[in-house]
Amino acid sequence: MSTYNTAFTSDNIAGVSPQVLEAMARCNNGQADPYGRDECSKQAEQMLSDVFEKDVSVFFVTTGTAANCLSLSALTPPWGAVLCHHDGHINHDECGAPEFFNSGARVLTLDGADSKIDPEALKWGVRHRVGDMHSSQPASVSLTQATETGTIYSVDEILRIGAITKNSGLRMHMDGARFANALVALGCSPAEMTWRCGVDMLSFGATKNGTMSAEAIIVFDKTLAHEMAFRVKRSGQLGSKMRFMAAQMLGYLENDLWLKNARQANAMAAMLKNGLEKISQISIIGSPQANIIFCNMPQYCIDRLLEQGFSFYHDRWEPGVVRFVTSFATTEQDIQHFLSAVHQAASFAKAV
Repeated sequence: MSTYNTAFTSDNIAGVSPQVLEAMARCNNGQADPYGRDECSKQAEQMLSDVFEKDVSVFFVTTGTAANCLSLSALTPPWGAVLCHHDGHINHDECGAPEFFNSGARVLTLDGADSKIDPEALKWGVRHRVGDMHSSQPASVSLTQATETGTIYSVDEILRIGAITKNSGLRMHMDGARFANALVALGCSPAEMTWRCGVDMLSFGATKNGTMSAEAIIVFDKTLAHEMAFRVKRSGQLGSKMRFMAAQMLGYLENDLWLKNARQANAMAAMLKNGLEKISQISIIGSPQANIIFCNMPQYCIDRLLEQGFSFYHDRWEPGVVRFVTSFATTEQDIQHFLSAVHQAASFAKAV
């Protein structure tokens, strides 16, 4: 039995990019002011302002959950509702944290193909029970880019959602846990994919793409920054040695490491998808565009791959539905080895 244990469970199983570790080591020299008053934090905020072509306020937090839920708490009153796709991460994978952080605000879900909010469904959602004091009031819209199934909102799609959101007087949030993967796939600028489409606040993910424990809340509407500062502190996310989180972001952004890492992850997913499509017993679900692939796979293939030491999610959805996620650390050798094992698993069943 093989002991090769390549894992495709998620992109957060990868280590830390060496450039990020080097940036943290540089930051470790000497003393620095705490709570984000250090030069490293100021430099990281300026670099993000340059990346987004806008003077932004930046708040570093340790998890994507904190970034999402603090953002939504600042955009949504306690009697309000956050509108998102029913596949959205904030709906399925935050353990009620959006409601917890906001003392009562609800997450209301909408339909749409490929895990993307349908604009017509959104038009209904932003009007649903508006003015009815017995119901939560639509207050914000949150979209996941890239989505939980690996699809991507085009810039035109984000623009349309942004127009509906803004015309209804609502705020707009983007869950960008895999922001870089979506960005390089679209080939647009960070500004084009966010504030120019109406996004007020972005959860800028980095941990899945090369940092150790650094996520950033990017506030495009700076009128929200003062309140966000208190929310970050109150939630226990104001790090005293913030410079080390900022240093991770500097190492992540320097020399476009974040884009290079995302391109590698996406390329490995495309290679894996192309290989899986050639196996008759396997069918790809949807149209993955980033670094996540869902497919239907026979149980005998799943069992044999698990016995060989491979790991991937296989029991969170319907029977036979599996998910593979590649990362910046995934190599062509990893993909070739895994595809060979899949071929063997499929052939083994035929022989039996």
